[in-house]
Amino acid sequence: MTNILMEREGYRFVEEAERGYIEKFDESTRRWRLMYECDSRLQLLTAMEDIEYTKWLDPAGVPCYVKDKVYAPSYYYATGM
Repeated sequence: MTNILMEREGYRFVEEAERGYIEKFDESTRRWRLMYECDSRLQLLTAMEDIEYTKWLDPAGVPCYVKDKVYAPSYYYATGM
């Protein structure tokens, strides 16, 4: 039996008997498609909690874990940070 656990930011988290998978909404076809099959329930729960991890798993190369500011390494040496 398949249970839809959550939909978030264009991703849908689906659970089956032993494992789960993540589906991504395709805007061009207006349908959900399989994006990633999780190895365990723990991985599925982690992806549900951390949307950036879900983006990291996305094979489309969606930007993830983006910082607000990025400094060159020389900046840290010059400022003593």
